[in-house]
Amino acid sequence: MKIARVTGKESDHLTSVQESIKNRNKRKSILFYLRKDWQLYILLLVPVAFAFIFKYGSMFGLVVAFKDYKILKGFSGSEWVGLSVFRKVFQMRDFGKSIRNTLLLNSLTLIIGFPLPILLALLLNEVKNKYFKKLTQTLLYLPHFLSFVIIGAIAYQIFGLANGVINNLLEATGHVRIPFLQEDNHWLITYVLINVWQTMGWGTIIYLAAITSVNPELYEAATVDGAGRLAKCIHVTLPCIKSTIVILLIMNLGKIMGGSFESVNALMNVATTEYTNTIPVLVYRLGLSNGKYSEATAIGLFQSVIGLLLVIGSDFFAKKLGEEGIL
Repeated sequence: MKIARVTGKESDHLTSVQESIKNRNKRKSILFYLRKDWQLYILLLVPVAFAFIFKYGSMFGLVVAFKDYKILKGFSGSEWVGLSVFRKVFQMRDFGKSIRNTLLLNSLTLIIGFPLPILLALLLNEVKNKYFKKLTQTLLYLPHFLSFVIIGAIAYQIFGLANGVINNLLEATGHVRIPFLQEDNHWLITYVLINVWQTMGWGTIIYLAAITSVNPELYEAATVDGAGRLAKCIHVTLPCIKSTIVILLIMNLGKIMGGSFESVNALMNVATTEYTNTIPVLVYRLGLSNGKYSEATAIGLFQSVIGLLLVIGSDFFAKKLGEEGIL
């Protein structure tokens, strides 16, 4: 029996034929899903258009950071100045202070606020009463959907020095009123706790969703081995949701140089300027209050680049430690 030998040219031809078949099948599968789920793709057009218009489209404005931008001259009429705007920004006294405050507020929020959703998700997963569980979840999720303007108003009603609920109770019981929102150190603690309270419900949703994907057979095997609830949480649940924890940690590390203008602005006042001068607040003051658009854009670009580097760096170290990462 003769065995046919395939020459190099024939092998290349076979490979190209196989690749063309794969590409054709891939195109067919894409068309198949487009025809099958066309309603879903139409719904997808709205968020995609939003991303391109407000996320990618606005990137064109980054050229302002490299120009002596004059609003009457526009983008094309303003003079190119290279990196001189960045040098000017780095020499500003408020810039260094804003970086320090931003890192301080976000670091404290991350240290206190990151483990709490994990703990809450583990505790809620152990609750068997479905009505109590739903009520607790609703109370935890609700702050995430509230505007920080509303949260700030609630905070002043609770922690206010003159008419706050807590200070009224303290005075009624013979104690001294505490300036939660009127003194720098008290404001720092109050701000961090309010931020943690506002965001922990959303993180709990994500971790609960990850816990539901854990194979029930793992819990059954742990029960057979005599493991209790705490042992199951430590040796089964946490290892199974470890990838979710790592991904959220990487994303939170990328935001450590960011922060929200609304959260600080809703609680700030003239008595707490020591910690309220953050990067978003500085950008607002330079850009909208003083009309220094080039400086404000340069600070925003610097902030974004640092955030990107933090994400890439933390993702690199996560992969070095054997985790999946996000990139």
